[in-house]
Parts: sequence; structure tokens; C-alpha cells
Amino acid sequence: MLDLKLTHARIRTVDDDRPTAHTLGVLAGRVVGLDEDIADLPARTTLDCRGATVVPGFADAHNHMAWYGQSLDELDLSAAATLDALYDAVAARAAALPADAWVIGAGYDDTVMGGHPHRTALDRAGGGRPVWLKHRSGHMCAVSSAVLDRTGVLNGTAREPEGGVVVREADGTPTGLLQERAQNLVTSLTLPVSLDNLAGAIGKAATAYTAEGLTHVTEAGIGLGLIGRSPVEAAAYQLARERGTLPVRVELMVAGDNLHPLAAHADDHTTTGLDLGLRTGFGDDRLRIGPVKLWLDGSLIGRTAAVTEPLCGHDHGGVYQDSPDDMRALMVAAHRAGWRIAAHAIGDEAIDLALDTFAEAQARTPRPDVRHRIEHSGVVRPDQLERYAALGVVPVPQAHFLHAVGDTMAEALGPERIGWLYRHRSFLAHGLRVPGSSDRPVAPGAPLLGMQSMVQRLSRDGLLLGADERVTAEQALRAYTLDAAWTSHEEDRRGSLAPGKHADFVLLAEDPTAVDAGRIGAIDVLATFVAGACVHGADTLTDHTSVTGPPPAPARARSAA
Repeated sequence: MLDLKLTHARIRTVDDDRPTAHTLGVLAGRVVGLDEDIADLPARTTLDCRGATVVPGFADAHNHMAWYGQSLDELDLSAAATLDALYDAVAARAAALPADAWVIGAGYDDTVMGGHPHRTALDRAGGGRPVWLKHRSGHMCAVSSAVLDRTGVLNGTAREPEGGVVVREADGTPTGLLQERAQNLVTSLTLPVSLDNLAGAIGKAATAYTAEGLTHVTEAGIGLGLIGRSPVEAAAYQLARERGTLPVRVELMVAGDNLHPLAAHADDHTTTGLDLGLRTGFGDDRLRIGPVKLWLDGSLIGRTAAVTEPLCGHDHGGVYQDSPDDMRALMVAAHRAGWRIAAHAIGDEAIDLALDTFAEAQARTPRPDVRHRIEHSGVVRPDQLERYAALGVVPVPQAHFLHAVGDTMAEALGPERIGWLYRHRSFLAHGLRVPGSSDRPVAPGAPLLGMQSMVQRLSRDGLLLGADERVTAEQALRAYTLDAAWTSHEEDRRGSLAPGKHADFVLLAEDPTAVDAGRIGAIDVLATFVAGACVHGADTLTDHTSVTGPPPAPARARSAA
């Protein structure tokens, strides 16, 4: 007796041995067969898909779940087209708050508005309250004088963190813009966030994710560090899971700031890590520890990416988050201790640092098929492609950046380097696998939008960015399913609809590999299933479903039987 049987479906399995099917069987949260394998088996529940397309559950290999969830309760500045519109929004929010409350907003884009908010204008708009506005990139923020006063920046007592920039006028007066690790001056006033708050934010994010067909996400940096919310942040995900508000599978990247010296036995090669030796792979299929996340440089949109040739209009090569020697030493120690490493490197100079360090780490302590990653891989020179392939390093670019902020990126790089921007096809040509990811909330995170950008590579203004890097819709679907699973060493458990794998799948109104590329992002997600259970869209499937048997026994009881 199957727990669930899908019938009359257009199934794209993303499995080369059996790419399509019409019927799928689920037992104990796993796919047990397709078509003739399960045709004669009864099922407790049968879902008539009525021709809907079924694909493996989507995965986002790089997102910020807690950050996104919290932003849903903050002043949304993503639609502000001018600075005046932003100031008006701040004033309206301030008027509804107590006199001593902070005005916190997120998602503003200086390239759209023509500049960053200035602290004196924020003073007026906020009525003297502390105002903290987070840039969409996460690599900078704008604050009012009240905030700068509390940090000690205005009276000169604050020490600017290494790897951070307090932007100033020509006379040395702060403008209110804080870049990279200078943002720590603000977060030191507002963190940590309570576990209850974080778990609530994670639950809100999860609801949005399942509505977009996501069944697995990788959280790119928890705990201490650039975007961490609490030194005990992993516990918030556990709390959300215990509350039943975490329906998606989650892999947690631990920010490198959390690693510290350990006095383990010399034979264990663990001089640096987490207490108890916890590292990549600890956990289960629902919640586990993934790579250690290390930020090397800044951002392209913020013009702080570390590049070998300065960005257009700038006379510097970018900003490193820490001393390159210190970052290199931490990466080598983490590799030796058994971690997978996710190195944030956007500029080609930072990518050189990451590749050189991975080569050094492997030379000292060989670890075949470790699958270290370079997050973003934003500006990749032609000569670096071969090094990625030789070292087996996984590139993790965000294709939808091309639409969301591609015009300003193209302006920063100039025509000679546009073809290096967030590559995809070149990586595939070198035998690499490219997972789908969004960096949400930096850019919209719907996987179908990301797939459309992989195929089209069009900016918001219609500029074609790197025509030779376009891929097919089939390759884009694989990026968000099987290749994302492979990146996490989980290709044997998820990413395709094959017997034995998790029954994580999505019902779509149309086949993303068969429609016009410009319509991929608009396809309706009808329902999302994790481990054979509907986590989104159950109401719309009511008249598609027939129940012919009692509900399945708990998995533990079935196992004991």
C-alpha cells in the first residue's frame, strides 16, 4: 500500500536514466517507483494531477532566510525610486512609532535613487529618532545622527573596524553611510536578536519559500559575523522546527567568525573549529550543518569587490573583509579540520585568493571531492575557469542578479568585462556543476525567476549580459534541483525523482522547459510537497485528491514492523 500516488502527471524527473514519467509512488516519504513500477499498487491517497507538470523540489544553494524573514516586518524600501520617496516613507513610519523607537528599513538601492540617504535628511525624516536603513546588498547601510552618536562615530571615540569603511565628507564629517564591517558599529547596538523573534522570522520566510516551490535552502552565514543575528542562531532553526513552522529542509553555513582555537589531539588535525568538533554534515535530512562561510571581499553593487583592475569610476581595487593572510590561514585550518568551505568572493582578485588558498589547503591535506565553493563568483576571468575545474571548486553565482542589478553591474565593469559577469555556460563547458541560488533578500528568490534569468540573461532595462553564458531551460532546471543537491553531497538523497530519494516535488501549471523563456518566471506553483506531504497548495488540490485507505502509520512504527 503506497502512501501517495500521483497520476496523470507530466513528470520531469531530472534523472538521466528515466527523464519522464506520468505516475509516481510515495512510501514513507520516499519515491518508490514510477509508471509500471507502481501501476498496480493501491494507495491510501491518490492525487490526479490532471496534466500538471511535476518536477523535483527546488533548492536555493545560497540565501539568507532569517534576514529575509525579519525584513518582512521592516520598512520595505525596495520600491523607493527617489531619495525623496525614501525620506517620505521614513517619515510616515516614524510618525506611527513611539518617540524613542528605531525606524528600521531594508532593501534600498542607491543606483535606482541616484545616491545614498544622508544622515541629516534622515534626522529630519525620522524626527531625531535612530534610523537604520539597510542596503539591498547587505554590504552597507545608512543611519541617522542619533545612531552615529550612539556608536561613537560623531565624537570620534569609535574605532573603525578592519575591513569596514565609515564614508565621510571632504571635511571628515560622516555622511551616515557605513560599508562592510563598519556596519558592526550599528549591530553592536541591536544584536543579539532573541530566539523567539528569529524563529518567527524563519517561519515567515518558510511560508514564502514553499509557495515558490522551494523544498531545500542553504542559509549562507549564521552566528557571529557580517550578517549573523545571534551567537546561538542555529537554535532558532531548531525552535522553528519544533514548532512545526520549518517545512523546508535547511543546510546552515556557519560564519567563520564562530570558529575558534581547539585543543584537540594532534592526530585529529583540528586546531580550529566549533566546540565538540561539530562540523559540516552534522545533523539530519531536515536540518544540518553545511560549509563554513568566509567573506573575502565586498560587493559589486557597492563597488567594494576586490578586482585586479579598478571598477569604472573608481581608483581602488576593492575592500577585503580582513587581512588576506589571516583569511588564508583560517581557510586552510578549516579545510584541515574537515569543513567544506564557502568563500564569498565576487571580484576576480578575491577569486584568485580563494583558488590559491584551496590549492594550498589540498596540497597540505588532500581531501578528494570535498566540493569547496566560491559564493557569487561574480567576475571570473577566462584564465580562472581552468583553475576552478582543476581544483574541483563549485561556483555559486546568482543569475537573477543580472535582472535585478545587472545594469549597474555592467556600468561598473565596462564593456570589456561584461562577459565575465556571473558566468554559467562557461562553467558547464569546463565540466563544473552550477547550483541555482538567489542570495535573497538581495534579489528576489523565486527559483522560476532565477531559471528565467539563466536562460535569458537580460537586465531590467533589457541589456543582454554575456550572451555566450546563456543556458537551456533544462540546464536551468537541473541547476535548481540535482546540481544544487550535488553541491551539498546530497545527490543520492534529493534533486531528482528516482526510487529511494526524498519525495520532494512541485506541481507546476506549465512545464518550464517547454514554454517561451520570457514566461518561465510567471508559471504558477500549484503545490509543493516535502517527504510526500503537501506543505503548500493543499486547498487547491482538494478536488484532485481521493483517499482510499487509513492514514499511514508513523514512520517509526512502520520501521519497527
